[in-house]
Amino acid sequence: MKTLVLGGYGNFGARISRALATDDAIELLVGGRDLERATAFVQSLADGARAVRVDAQSQDFARGLRELGVELVIHTAGPFQNQDYRVPRAVAAAGAHYIDLADGRRFVCDFPAALDGVFRGAGRTAVTGASTVPALSSAVVDQLAAGWQGIRGIDICIAPAQGAPRGEATLAGVLAYCGAPIRVWQQGRWTEQPGWARPSPVRFARMRPRRGALCDIPDLELFPARHPGVQSVMFRAAFEVGLTQQAFAFLAALRRIGLLPAPQKLARLLHATGGLFDAFGSALGGMVVRVEGIDARGAAAHRAWHIAADDNHGPEIPCMAAILLARRLARGDALPMGAQACMGLLALREFEPEFARWGMVTDVVDDGARAA
Repeated sequence: MKTLVLGGYGNFGARISRALATDDAIELLVGGRDLERATAFVQSLADGARAVRVDAQSQDFARGLRELGVELVIHTAGPFQNQDYRVPRAVAAAGAHYIDLADGRRFVCDFPAALDGVFRGAGRTAVTGASTVPALSSAVVDQLAAGWQGIRGIDICIAPAQGAPRGEATLAGVLAYCGAPIRVWQQGRWTEQPGWARPSPVRFARMRPRRGALCDIPDLELFPARHPGVQSVMFRAAFEVGLTQQAFAFLAALRRIGLLPAPQKLARLLHATGGLFDAFGSALGGMVVRVEGIDARGAAAHRAWHIAADDNHGPEIPCMAAILLARRLARGDALPMGAQACMGLLALREFEPEFARWGMVTDVVDDGARAA
């Protein structure tokens, strides 16, 4: 299957490209606007990968895809928070499948309604959010609550390693909602809370506790719809260096009082200076998903899934769902036609060989331990 990775030499795109370059069922194209960077990167890959210059925002993008004979596009060029659907529409027009790593709430949540008819008409599959959220997070929740009568609460926290590579686009996406009001499902109703503003303690199985703060991601909206009866859904991120977490809380406060209306404009500066704190952190990152509800016997149940990723391998996790789906399509396995968020397409067991490949360790805890 001829597969184009948009942004294929970037922070996440490069990881996906490296994984797919070794697959005999995939003919890999590494694409972006900088042909020189793409070419230099391709030289480090397996024979057969090819660098191409593509501008996904151009009027001729769909025609270019057809001329290249692209069958699948994997879109990694974020941030997705302010993107429209120009790219997936062009992919559908070119008659190709589409997968992205989007974590922008509106981009992912509105994706099926906006694009399902377009991709059904093309007879192709489009999957958004093939990343840590909601692909992996939903797979974990489904596994933890398998057989339960109902879910009452979901609490997730991502904890990146300080030393892990950081992308400027990812940072810009995070800053976009720093201090902004975020709709959160709490105690069975919608409330608003400021992003990154109120860090609270979170415990992990194989890492020291950190303080995590609210992030605006698709799960906050998708999970209440996916799990009827859930009363609370929370998603936080916890930096390893406390000073960094405090800095984000300070930026959130500035935005709330009107002194910093667009924190995302600081992305380049913060990306350039972030390495100054690496000496105070480590190469260990992870994630925890906590679920509470009513089990098959009608008793109260609390389960938690933890993953620890050492050696700065944490950024591999957001790439895994797209890699797994691309390999499935390349083998000829059918995915649901039309456009959908990446929930229910991958089971947690499908991720486990990828976790093992990078030396990641997972734990399932049934003792009811919760975030403070």
